[in-house]
Amino acid sequence: MYRIYTRTGDKGTTALFGGSRIDKDDIRVEAYGSIDTLISLLGVCRAASEKPTICRTLLRIQEELFVVGAELASDERGAARLSRLIAAEDIARLEQEIDHHMAATGPLKAFVIPGKTLASAQLHVARTQARQIERTLVAMDRRSPLREALKSYMNRLSDALFAMARFEEGPLTLDADV
Repeated sequence: MYRIYTRTGDKGTTALFGGSRIDKDDIRVEAYGSIDTLISLLGVCRAASEKPTICRTLLRIQEELFVVGAELASDERGAARLSRLIAAEDIARLEQEIDHHMAATGPLKAFVIPGKTLASAQLHVARTQARQIERTLVAMDRRSPLREALKSYMNRLSDALFAMARFEEGPLTLDADV
């Protein structure tokens, strides 16, 4: 039988990919733990959405976030062994998603209050988690420089989630009873 517990973290440390150990309250652990939360939130978004294109995009983003998490969970030795890193083409795909969904919903004319649809509201929750991760990465970058592509990806991701949330809301209306 396979066990998922190792007992090695019982004293408040965890291993990075590459073998070094750090405290569980280290900002690096906060960063990749928050990525894990976002991956799960995007799973909720996929379950709530009835739009196949949104679901496919969210699945791709979840897969890319595993790549982000792996980089954040790696020490120098582990990072050298990673087979994939977030790159310019990943950022470009997010920009295409933003442009596509913003063109479909039209210009923003007011603050967006989440809650018009469940799928949209869930995407807004995910967006706020992405912004929180971005703030964590800024703090982390001050201590140990991160790759620019990683920071740019997280910045674009929150914008893409915003654009998809607006798209999930459907046509814009001026309902007074909402």
